[in-house]
Amino acid sequence: MSTTQQLQQIILQCGMTRYELAQKSGVAEAVLSRFMAGKRGMTTDTLDRLAPVLGLRITANPKPPHKGK
Repeated sequence: MSTTQQLQQIILQCGMTRYELAQKSGVAEAVLSRFMAGKRGMTTDTLDRLAPVLGLRITANPKPPHKGK
């Protein structure tokens, strides 16, 4: 499951309507609707605003540098 699919699932299961999630996070309801419909991605700024409302903590997991031959 992709990160996008995981986030969509979390939003569906959060117990809030898109309107409520938009009001609590400050993310426009239209942005949420387009993301949920797969018509747009999620910017890091938007994700930063949604994460605390959804009870998520965003962390980076950098890949080690590619070692050429």
